[in-house]
Amino acid sequence: MNAIEVRNLGKSYWLQGSEPQTLVGMLTRGLRHRQRKLIWALNDVSFDIRQGETIGIIGPNGSGKSSTLGLIAGTTVPTTGTITARGRICSLLELGAGFHSELTGRENIFLNGAILGIPRETIRRRFDAIVDFAGIRDFLDMPVKFYSSGMYVRLGFSIAVEMDPDILLIDEVLAVGDVAFQIKCLARIRDFQRRGKTLVIVSHALETVEKFCNRAFLLHQGRLVAQGEPPEVILTYLKSYMGEGSAVHTVEYGSRDAEIAGVRFLNAAGRESGAFETGKPMTVEIHYQANKRIEQPVFGFAIKTGNGLFVFGSNTQVAGFSIPAIEGPGVIRLMIDPMTLMEGNFFLSLSIHSWDHTIQYHRREDWYPFVITHAVGALGLFHLNARWDIN
Repeated sequence: MNAIEVRNLGKSYWLQGSEPQTLVGMLTRGLRHRQRKLIWALNDVSFDIRQGETIGIIGPNGSGKSSTLGLIAGTTVPTTGTITARGRICSLLELGAGFHSELTGRENIFLNGAILGIPRETIRRRFDAIVDFAGIRDFLDMPVKFYSSGMYVRLGFSIAVEMDPDILLIDEVLAVGDVAFQIKCLARIRDFQRRGKTLVIVSHALETVEKFCNRAFLLHQGRLVAQGEPPEVILTYLKSYMGEGSAVHTVEYGSRDAEIAGVRFLNAAGRESGAFETGKPMTVEIHYQANKRIEQPVFGFAIKTGNGLFVFGSNTQVAGFSIPAIEGPGVIRLMIDPMTLMEGNFFLSLSIHSWDHTIQYHRREDWYPFVITHAVGALGLFHLNARWDIN
């Protein structure tokens, strides 16, 4: 049975600038009204979500992800199309949604529960569990206007999950929580999945979508452009809308005497993929074109995190891998085995330069995105092969 059915869904807004209220402005308001621009946040989107599924919605900023959740939650009304949802819905779409800033955390728990249609006695029974999960007991009787953003989202998430909904909608807001709270949230999501609940998650953390979701939807410019198994949809997203000269900050330069003609990421089975697992191999297949004979070329690479932190860089010269010469087309492979990065979004940079580093033939900075997932609950940037011993 379907928990959510969406048919030909559309949401539009009129875009107009704000102008001072002058006499001339008031007289010309009718003309400006005719000149307003209609923007479609979503346009002709249809999909089904089966009961008990976990769906990840991904896509560039402004693609319509949050609008989709808002329409399912009923916080906004569709311009066109229909939404059918079966079961009680709880949503965590933005910080402090449904909170009254002048009321205390204690009062907002009861207020939020009432908004969700939960009987007061049920809230009272679950009150301690909500407070303990949020970790705000010391601030319970403080007005929430003094809460940090992290405290807001912890309390909002705790209320939503303790109300035991049939459908839980989660936007990117979990990113503001600390690591310990994120682990608690993900553990609760696993518990929801085991109990057959339906979850819809909007996230830029592609590793979370890869690990937790049964299917993924890719939105772009208000349209559903792909849906299916998370690895395939993530690969489509990475290749179509991230890196490789896209809106993400990428840099490319060089003499082009030798060029990077194409790149493929291969998993342990030798299949092209955009997501890889800690402890398993990742191979980068680099196709090049040397437009003239180049003696002793050097191929290099660097990896950065999704927020630009430099992680590692090396090249064939440093590795002692000598290449006598290249001419015409060829393929060189970079093999990382085992992959020791922990889960997250990463960018690969590639370069070809001369042995003495005086000539950059071709360099692409932050050009190739990829995703790392980790099956165990360890934390950090790298996996260290640590072991324990006791006498």
